[in-house]
Amino acid sequence: MKVILGTKIGMTQIIGEDGLVTPVTILQAGPATVTQIKTVETDGYNAVQLGYGQGKNLSKSVDGHVKKAGKDLAPKTLKEFRTDDIAEIKLGDIITVESFELGDKVTVTGISKGKGYAGTVKRWNFNESRNTHGFKGDIRKVGSIGSMYPQKVFKGKKMPGRMGHDQVTVKNLVVAYIDKENNLLGLKGAVPGPKKGIVTVEGKE
Repeated sequence: MKVILGTKIGMTQIIGEDGLVTPVTILQAGPATVTQIKTVETDGYNAVQLGYGQGKNLSKSVDGHVKKAGKDLAPKTLKEFRTDDIAEIKLGDIITVESFELGDKVTVTGISKGKGYAGTVKRWNFNESRNTHGFKGDIRKVGSIGSMYPQKVFKGKKMPGRMGHDQVTVKNLVVAYIDKENNLLGLKGAVPGPKKGIVTVEGKE
């Protein structure tokens, strides 16, 4: 099962044996603990729940749930992955970067950086209005947002609003670096989210 939770550390470069420089994003990937195994017989589908990080002030329900996998386990994040490869997985197993290999293509999901409340120029790349003689100077306003009929604004209209802090998935990133001793994973390219953000990495079996 090639799935793991991790923390984004930042970007750097690695130099290959052929002298080519490759930009990579370094992740602190794991170790993650199997906190629950779901099967078709008990839950209607097959899935594995992983716990990652060191949390605090867990609720009694979560604390009781994760204690089944380990006495001192207090994960910061719990994430469920659907998979049919659960025959060899046991409660309390540790998942590390050893399940990945150089050249593997993975899918990474994270939360993008939040930009706060933004106007249409920044959020949707709208053009500014004319800034010529006689103009009032409201060059970054939205302008007209609809016609007289049907006297409403259609859903999905590009307007000012909250920008960023959305779930973003990037597919087909290539594993370019693995440090098994320190549980580091280097992915060729950019990974969504800020530094210290939690990401999920799923590889193709």
